Amino acid sequence: MPTDLSPLIAATARWLTAAYPPCGGALASALCEVQARQAVTVAAWLRYPTEIDAGLVTLAGPGGTARLDWITGAEPPADQPAEDRAWRTWVDEVVASWAATLLTDAELAGLAVTALAEGEHTAGPAEFRRLLTPDDGDHRAAALLRHPDLLAPVAGLHHDQLLDRLAQGRSLAA
Repeated sequence: MPTDLSPLIAATARWLTAAYPPCGGALASALCEVQARQAVTVAAWLRYPTEIDAGLVTLAGPGGTARLDWITGAEPPADQPAEDRAWRTWVDEVVASWAATLLTDAELAGLAVTALAEGEHTAGPAEFRRLLTPDDGDHRAAALLRHPDLLAPVAGLHHDQLLDRLAQGRSLAA
């Protein structure tokens, strides 16, 4: 059973950076993408802490962007070719919501990275530096992506589930 979450992580980070674009040029775009990817990685690893969880979401599919697009008004143009929208099917709404929360709440981001030790995915806080301790350049580049008021509709979707996950320790299954 495939257990690679990278398509889900890439698609969800892409959705976040499309819905909340970077402020600036190429460097800002890269910094914004890194922050989104780090938040999405932490959220995905929390949501799918075991190989079995990752395998199940890979088989079943994460759900797509329909509700997220509706909430944010980030719907793709109707005339966009289907092949340009296919990545949207790999976006996970819960992971996007959790990532939005982590991007706007440094305390929860720290708790989330610490909680990763309970799962089968391994990474240390240094791998999530731009999420945990963003510098001024990171904040400028991702001003929209880290704006609590702008992210509130997405972050609020599954905020309680994230709090439950962080409070109870290792979950059995996603």
